Amino acid sequence: MKNNNSKTKIGHLLNTNRIVKISEILLVFILAFALIKILTPYAGDNQLLKFGIVWCTNILMIGLVWLGIKLRGQKWSDFGLTFGRIRLKESFRIFLLSLLVCILGLAGYMLGTLIMANISGMPESADLSVYEYLHNNIFMLILTLIGVYIISSFGEEVVYRAFLINRISELGLDTKYGKIATVLISAVIFGLVHYEWGPTGMVSTGLMGLVLGICYMKLKKKLWILVLAHAYMDTLLLVQVYLTSK
Repeated sequence: MKNNNSKTKIGHLLNTNRIVKISEILLVFILAFALIKILTPYAGDNQLLKFGIVWCTNILMIGLVWLGIKLRGQKWSDFGLTFGRIRLKESFRIFLLSLLVCILGLAGYMLGTLIMANISGMPESADLSVYEYLHNNIFMLILTLIGVYIISSFGEEVVYRAFLINRISELGLDTKYGKIATVLISAVIFGLVHYEWGPTGMVSTGLMGLVLGICYMKLKKKLWILVLAHAYMDTLLLVQVYLTSK
């Protein structure tokens, strides 16, 4: 994804200098990780405040991604994120494709769980105590879903699929096998950032990220399809937690 429309020196370096490209990737993730580690202890046992810290950090990551795009003289469409009206027929096609991607993503997640179950025995049930605030509270469920759609469904696809895959491919991995390596690297990073979910969670989310990365490339980087698919998965999780807590 080459572009010569940058009007600043740093934009030119982001387009041409490999070290600067790598530094951008590291900045996005190291800064986010450092902020979470520094601020989370101040939240104490307040789970909502902890979520707020993570969400604000993710917004910062999206902001840094956007800044990189602007400095390069690029547009969101270079990541496959387009805005504008679409025809009803195309909307229906996007909906069906997003359902397919959702199913494939869930299959990848479950495959990871099965693999870890065979390696280390049946994993412990996920600790859902962090969602206790949803108990009998439909308002908080709706509020949480809205936040998750913006931060997780949209934000994670922008950062872990669009940003990572495109930026890593610019490091000389724009060949057939390079693209495969790029998708694998993005999936590994996606799994590692879910370290609080334990080994099983990291493997499961990593395989889900691998499926989503493959879909991103196969669907010619139509990012909205992945955003919708991710939103379906997030909805299933939170609604299930809400119903279980009741």
